Amino acid sequence: MTASVISAESIPGTGRTARGAIELRQVSKHYGDVVAVDELDLTVQPGEFVTLLGPSGSGKTTTMMMVAGFEDHTAGTVLIDGKPVDSLPPRDRNLGVVFQNYALFPHMSALENVEFALRMRKVPREERRQRAEEALDRVGLGKMGGRKPRQLSGGQQQRVALARALVFNPAALLLDEPMAALDKRLREQMQEEIKTLQKGLGISVLFVTHDQDEAMAMSDRIVVLRDGKIVQSGPPEEVYNHPRTDWVASFLGDTNLIPCTIVERNGEEAVVDLGGLGLAKVRDRGASGENYAVSIRPEHLKFRTPASAGNGCAATLVSSTNLGATVRHRLTAGGHELQLRELSSDRGAGNRPDEELWVGWDADKAQLLVLES
Repeated sequence: MTASVISAESIPGTGRTARGAIELRQVSKHYGDVVAVDELDLTVQPGEFVTLLGPSGSGKTTTMMMVAGFEDHTAGTVLIDGKPVDSLPPRDRNLGVVFQNYALFPHMSALENVEFALRMRKVPREERRQRAEEALDRVGLGKMGGRKPRQLSGGQQQRVALARALVFNPAALLLDEPMAALDKRLREQMQEEIKTLQKGLGISVLFVTHDQDEAMAMSDRIVVLRDGKIVQSGPPEEVYNHPRTDWVASFLGDTNLIPCTIVERNGEEAVVDLGGLGLAKVRDRGASGENYAVSIRPEHLKFRTPASAGNGCAATLVSSTNLGATVRHRLTAGGHELQLRELSSDRGAGNRPDEELWVGWDADKAQLLVLES
C-alpha cells in the first residue's frame, strides 16, 4: 500500500479542534404511506466518525440527505452544533458532502471543481484560487488541476471531491458510499487516508455504507439501521462481538446461529440448552425476547480434543476451502450446520470429509441473543 498523501494540513483554515456535532431528534421521512425513516434519534459527537450501516432500503442515505438538506423531513428536528437547521438550504448548513458518484462538474477542471465551493460562498477570486490549488496539492493532485474529471481515475476523482468538500472548512463531513466504485486495493488505501484526515482535522463524519468491512475499519461507532429504525449502535467491536439479534449478527458477517433455551442466567453469563449440542455457558448481555439463539463467529470456533475444558461437541467435517489467508471448514453437529475459520498458517494435517472431530468455543466468545427469524 502506498503512503498517504492526505494530511491534517490538507485544507487551509482548518484546525484540530473537534467540531461538527450533528443531532437528529425524532426525525421521520414519509413518502406517501411508506415510512423511510421512523422517529430517528441520533447524535454524532464533535470529532466522531459515525457510520450508518444497513441494507438497501434501510433509510441510511435518506437520513444523510435530510442532514445535508437535500431531503425535507416529515417530522423532527436536525441540529448542527446545537442550532436547528431545518429551514436552511444545503449551502447554508456548512457541511461538506461527498456523493457516491462524486458529483463533479464534467465541463470544469479539477481546480475549478474545488474552487466552485468557494465561489458559491463569494470568496474573492485570488483567495479561492490559492486555497483550491493548495487543497489539490495536499491530496496529491497538485499537477492535475487542469484535467477534466473524465481524464482522472476513480481514486483521483474521489480526491477532488474530498478537496472540494473540505476546502471551505465545513462543520462536518457527510460521505455517501464514496468508495463503492473503487477496486479493493484503492478502496482500502482511501479508507486509511480518509480516517487519517478526519482524525487530524478533528472533524466529525457521518458515513453511509452497506459494506460491513468498511464500517468496521473506519468507524468510531456503527449505527445499524433496518426499516428506518436503529436496531443497534456501538463501537465496531461491540456490535460485531455482541449483536442483540440474529439479524444483526448475520448482517455483520458470518456466524453460527444455534437456537437455544435458557436454563439459568447469572449476571453476564447464562447456561443454555443447545439441543443436540448439549448444555453450554455463554455471554449474556441481557437479551430479552420470546425466542433465543447463540451466536458463535466462525473464527471463535476451534478444533479441540474431547478432554478440553469448556464448551464443545463432536462434529463431522463436510468440506474445507482454502481462502488464502484463512481456511473455511463446514461441519455438522447435533443436527446443525457449523462454520469454523482458522488461519492457514495454523492449520495442521489436512482433515478429510466425513472425519469425526471435536470443536469447542470459549464462553465469552458465544453471545446469547434474541432470535427474530
